[in-house]
Order: sequence, then structure tokens, then C-alpha cells
Amino acid sequence: MYRNKNRGYQQLRVWQDAIQLYVDTCQAFRSFPFELKRVAGQQFASTDSVHRNIAEGYCRRSIKEYLQSLYVALGSLGESVSGLYAYLGAGQLVQQDYEKLNNLAFKLENGLLKLVQSLEQKRDRGDWVDHLVVKESNAVYGETDMDAALLQHSITPSLQYSITPPLHSSPEVSP
Repeated sequence: MYRNKNRGYQQLRVWQDAIQLYVDTCQAFRSFPFELKRVAGQQFASTDSVHRNIAEGYCRRSIKEYLQSLYVALGSLGESVSGLYAYLGAGQLVQQDYEKLNNLAFKLENGLLKLVQSLEQKRDRGDWVDHLVVKESNAVYGETDMDAALLQHSITPSLQYSITPPLHSSPEVSP
């Protein structure tokens, strides 16, 4: 199994639940008659959007963008639940499928709301780190005077100061 910090969203229960909601939606709506394929397609799209927005926001690394993507996921989930109510009322969805999908959507919605609340608190406290940080031993590179080098990939450029002297020195110019 591969490890990749950018794919950490796959460990989130909300992402896993969103995937399950999409799978269950596909099973429930697959048998819709031809004249309702557009309706089924809209339901597929709204549930598909939920897990995609969770993943996209996570991968963007910015708390502002992550929260915005979670808000979009909540909106798509609301669209999906609204469709479930309509399809049940129109007799297009059986009660058993409605209950299964609605219960999972309810669980997912509560999970997303808790995640949003937690992230908003981190944002407000200033606890969010907008970059990936990896600690790596310098022993691999033959350095023994330092325990670890901090390698970072940031979405915004920043100046990094080096302890290594420049390869050539330029004469200092005085004003």
C-alpha cells in the first residue's frame, strides 16, 4: 500500500461515508426507467460531488479553501437529500431505498458539520498549518551534526535561508 499525505482524506470517515452514499445511490437508481434517467443522473451527480469536494478541499491545504469545499459538499448533500424526498413522494423510489440513503446522508451530514466546526475552531485559534511537513533523518545524506532536516512544500513561495555559504562571493557595493 502506498502512503501519501495528500491522500489523507481517504482516512476521513466523512469521505468514506460519502463514497458509500454514492455506491448505494448507484444501486438504488440503476433500475430507474429510461424516462427517468435524467433524474437518476442528477442524483448520481449530486452524491458524486460530495466525496469529490471533501477530497479537493483536503488536498488544497488552505483552511479557507478546505472549508469552502466542505460547504459545497454540504450543499451537494442537501441537493441529494431533497431529491430523495421528491422521488419518494412521486413514487419513484421505494421506501427501503429511501430509508437506507436518507439514514446514511443524515450520518454524513452530521459528520461534515462536526468536521466544519472543528476546522473553524482550528482556524480561529491559528492552529492550521498550510503546508506539508516531513521530517527526515540527515544520516542518509552523511550529515551527523543535525538530527533532522525539515522539508516543506508550501503552496505559497517563501524565502528559505541556507546555512551553506554561497558558491561565489560578490563584492559588496556601498551606497
